[in-house]
Amino acid sequence: MIMPIGDDNTGRQTIPVANYILIALNVLVFLVFQGMGANDAFTYAFSTVPAEIVSGKDLVTEDTAIEHPETGQMIPVSGLKPTPVPVYFTILTSMFMHGGLMHLAGNMLFLWIFGDNIEDDLGHGRYVAYYLLCGVAASLAHVLANASGPSAEIPSLGASGAISGVMGGYLIQHPHRRVRVIMFRMLTEVPAIVAIGIWFAFQLISGLASAGATGGGVAYGAHIGGFIAGLVLIKPFLLGRSSS
Repeated sequence: MIMPIGDDNTGRQTIPVANYILIALNVLVFLVFQGMGANDAFTYAFSTVPAEIVSGKDLVTEDTAIEHPETGQMIPVSGLKPTPVPVYFTILTSMFMHGGLMHLAGNMLFLWIFGDNIEDDLGHGRYVAYYLLCGVAASLAHVLANASGPSAEIPSLGASGAISGVMGGYLIQHPHRRVRVIMFRMLTEVPAIVAIGIWFAFQLISGLASAGATGGGVAYGAHIGGFIAGLVLIKPFLLGRSSS
């Protein structure tokens, strides 16, 4: 496994204001609206539920409890809550919510590392549009992969789909930029094509391995869909931008 922790920002010409705002919004939503993950009513109302997107109908389910396979302890599981907006809007709201502090921290680290360079390439406004469009594509990929079966009613949330799109754009734009990573428990630097390539290979392998799983977990389909969207969209978004 490989863990990026920074990159070489030599040549970046602008302050990534939009990236800072996106990070701040993600942190704000988690701390205030999600109550650091304790506000299930908000989280389960505004997450993306594949069955809701497919049907266009808001689903409300009862709270349940599942038995821990090792301890036998009954663990409460919140049911789906009423969504006060059209369910399709959750494709956007879910992008700014997270399942826990480590989920938030990991996503924001990746956005901090890779987002500033893509914002520098695209400009502030185009970058935000690109980020959101990649996130929408990622959510739709997840919905498509979980349109039926037990996983159709499992909520999905997180910025990782949109960030995967940013990483796709980074791979196209900066394949040889040095990225600082922890790899095999060692701190080293590798070209972005290596760091992101290994990351994407892990998403593919893990996605195939988890196909058909009915429990919650990592939305690998969203990661893959967002990444492919980022690869495809970066050049069209660059049209009309003067090269530096």
